[in-house]
Amino acid sequence: MSNVKLAVIGGSGLYGMNDLEKVKEIDVPTPFGNPSDAVTIVNFQDTEVAFLPRHGRNHTIPPTNIPSKANIYALKTLGVESIVSISAVGSLQEYLRPMDLVVPDQLIDRTRNRKNTFFDCGVVAHIGFSDPFCPVLSSKIYECAEAVSGRVHLGGTYVVIEGPAFSSRAESNMYRSWKADIIGMTALPEAKLAREAEICYSTLACVTDYDCWHDAEEVVTVEMIIDNLQKNIANSQDILRKIIPIVMDGDCNCRNALKDSILTQLDRIPLDLKEKMRPIIGKYL
Repeated sequence: MSNVKLAVIGGSGLYGMNDLEKVKEIDVPTPFGNPSDAVTIVNFQDTEVAFLPRHGRNHTIPPTNIPSKANIYALKTLGVESIVSISAVGSLQEYLRPMDLVVPDQLIDRTRNRKNTFFDCGVVAHIGFSDPFCPVLSSKIYECAEAVSGRVHLGGTYVVIEGPAFSSRAESNMYRSWKADIIGMTALPEAKLAREAEICYSTLACVTDYDCWHDAEEVVTVEMIIDNLQKNIANSQDILRKIIPIVMDGDCNCRNALKDSILTQLDRIPLDLKEKMRPIIGKYL
């Protein structure tokens, strides 16, 4: 087990922080296949931080095929206790403008083709997921983001769609009628898997567009998303520099999410499955 307690999963445009000292790159094979890419360990003020590009460093992995189980498992084996996710999202509400930042507190799952649990064969656990993002970590992200940008919002519902296509106008307006705030393709199953792995997980969402519901705005395009996201990369990196020194402080219930959640009798779990799942359930064995 390493001393890397914090990981950053970067989305489109954020693959690392080039001005930080790179300590090493680690290939971390897992029972669930290979992660999206090698994990880069950087040093910031004597704190080691892991960076993992969600789509691969050349952006070759579409949302549906992101190996989230391998990504979370790999970070867990490195000793990671907190994950800050950076992702691009569209706005579903007028008050959330392109270039705003959002630290969401709720999720709606509209994905269909993703493996979203470690407990799908031989051992059963039912985690609580009423509050899908770590409230302690989210408050720290918001505090740091507010110090960097005046356009940051704490709270909001994030609709996760399958992709890779964007929404239809009818879908976009339906999500608005649900009072959802932002829309993207990557927060799930990451958030669920992180909770199962007892890792604190929160998202800093960068608003890039108004999806397709806004009649007065241009319909969302990849070019628009990348252009606005690149403008926000510097802000995101400044926010991360503020988060890194303070993220280790405090504690929350995420670190004990599996307590009383495993229903399978431990003596009924095959030895090979116990070994496979040891990074996830080891402390309960």
